[in-house]
Amino acid sequence: MKAKEGVISLLNKILTEELTVINQYFLHAKMCKNWGYERLHHHVLGRSYGEMKDAQAVIDHILFLDGLPNMQRLGTVKIGENVPEQLKADLDKEKAMVKLMSEGVVHCTKVGDFATRHMLEDMIKDEEEHIDWIETQLETIKQVGLQNYLSEQIKKEES
Repeated sequence: MKAKEGVISLLNKILTEELTVINQYFLHAKMCKNWGYERLHHHVLGRSYGEMKDAQAVIDHILFLDGLPNMQRLGTVKIGENVPEQLKADLDKEKAMVKLMSEGVVHCTKVGDFATRHMLEDMIKDEEEHIDWIETQLETIKQVGLQNYLSEQIKKEES
């Protein structure tokens, strides 16, 4: 299927951001593991894997539209030197992703690409859930204090 005007470019911008956050979250997860925050490590690593699945969906969709995924670009990976910095850096990335995807929804509506629009709308829901989780963590830190919060991150939740 041939892509509508500007859709491949838009999807490649989203792919760049997805590839960037995969790396950012992966490193943040590994840093948390190194610090002994097993619970936080597990959650953030899962988010990294979730972003990999999103990147895969974007790649598949670009190929479906007879485009070429640009795997060579990577945005700035912002590394937090402590947990609150990591959460804030991740929150910034998530908000930027929602903004980019929302612009994509508007563009896809304008050019009549409703399949891509629907895919982006579903992805926005995921990103908004991530935003909610991060904002909850930051609020919890504010309410209970960093030391209390981090002490709860030492052991992974039992499943």
